Amino acid sequence: MEAYKTQNKFLNSEIYQLTKLWRKSSEQERSLMVKCSYLEATNCQVESRYLGVLRKLQDAKSLAPEQQEAVQKMIEDALRGELKSVMKLSADREYDEYGFKIIPDYEVEDMKLLAKIQALEIRSHNLLQQDRVERPLLGRWAQYLAGRSEYDLCPSPELKALLRGGVPREYRQRVWGWLVRARTRTIREQHPQRYQQLCEKSRTSTHPASRQIQLDLHRTLTTNQKFSSPSSPALQQLRRILLAFSWQNPAVGYCQGLNRLAAIALLVLQNEEDAFWCLVAVVEVIMPQDYYTKNLVASQADQRVLKDFMAEKLPRLAAHFETHGVDVSLVTFNWFLVVFVESLPSDILLPVWDAFLYEGTKVIFRYALALFKYKEEDILKIQDSTEIYQYLRFFTKTISDCRKLTAIAFNDMNPFPRRLLRNRRALHLERLQGELLELEEQQKEFVTESTERKDKELEMASEDDDEL
Repeated sequence: MEAYKTQNKFLNSEIYQLTKLWRKSSEQERSLMVKCSYLEATNCQVESRYLGVLRKLQDAKSLAPEQQEAVQKMIEDALRGELKSVMKLSADREYDEYGFKIIPDYEVEDMKLLAKIQALEIRSHNLLQQDRVERPLLGRWAQYLAGRSEYDLCPSPELKALLRGGVPREYRQRVWGWLVRARTRTIREQHPQRYQQLCEKSRTSTHPASRQIQLDLHRTLTTNQKFSSPSSPALQQLRRILLAFSWQNPAVGYCQGLNRLAAIALLVLQNEEDAFWCLVAVVEVIMPQDYYTKNLVASQADQRVLKDFMAEKLPRLAAHFETHGVDVSLVTFNWFLVVFVESLPSDILLPVWDAFLYEGTKVIFRYALALFKYKEEDILKIQDSTEIYQYLRFFTKTISDCRKLTAIAFNDMNPFPRRLLRNRRALHLERLQGELLELEEQQKEFVTESTERKDKELEMASEDDDEL
């Protein structure tokens, strides 16, 4: 017994010592990883600033030809260089977890440079926020979802706050699946085999929009790995989703832009039928009626509503645009139609969609205004309308801090009452419908007058023939 006691005491002491060593080793490893992340983030910032300086030098008109040539050479070297600072330390990656190219291939060199600067800045922010923001957020989501089934999530202020902070990649598919089911529960319970029936109808009947859908397939998310090959399974899934939806909603059928909405849903949900229902949720439930119909009347009304909100929340910028005759809807119309797809990088786009699927279109207005607020000072410095339009065309490619943008959208843009949005929509929709009716009347009058004028000309011509 004494021998066993001595042996037990020795083993316990050994286990205690090993546990201490393991804890110390884990702490050292974590400390080294934090230092490594900080160094990588700093390196990303340095490289980003270096590229920013090169871009400014590229635009400088005072440089001698040989200096311009040297700057051009440095830019080419930078674009061709190793992108280790933008990749994870474990392995070099060209694409992110959803298949988006980390640095998109643009034909214009200046856009390539901007894309690389943005990728470096985003990587830097992500690394610096890992311990302070991302890990606590992951813990909060893990705690919230622990013990809950996929059908047990219910709307609450806690869930709203979590969604505004963004869903971690580990939980996004599950959370989006619940959000879509919550939006489409009634129709899915009434028609459990709806998607299969629509797919069968697509196989046996040709929809008038099938040709346009086929053309748009190869223009969908061209920088995404999943859609880059003509023989990609994702493209075939997307085709079936869009054809099924065109039968599901005859009022819309197919509208350019739906391909991008369905593609994002497919990338996250990774299930063809779930992606179809996500498209149904966005078009038929979340967005106002007539948003994607032929005349896009509700989409046009939203652009007028946005201008109203801009005049209130960003008065200096609204006055600046008015002074220079800049119509922001030429840029923002597409943001609203496809909910920022291909306007924002995936690291920023997907958190926008997390909140959008829960709160609805108010989120689009918040983020549209936040984007302008984010770059307000830079826009105000530009005093030429052509240059303003050029800047607006690419300025979303310079947004890199998702947390800052989110804070602007949900803090700086308050208050943002839903009732006010609803009332303004109704007002502008009524005015727009009146204008469209007036335009139709003018078109009818023109056609009638044109026909009468042609008839008179024919009569005069026949009378001249008789005289001859």
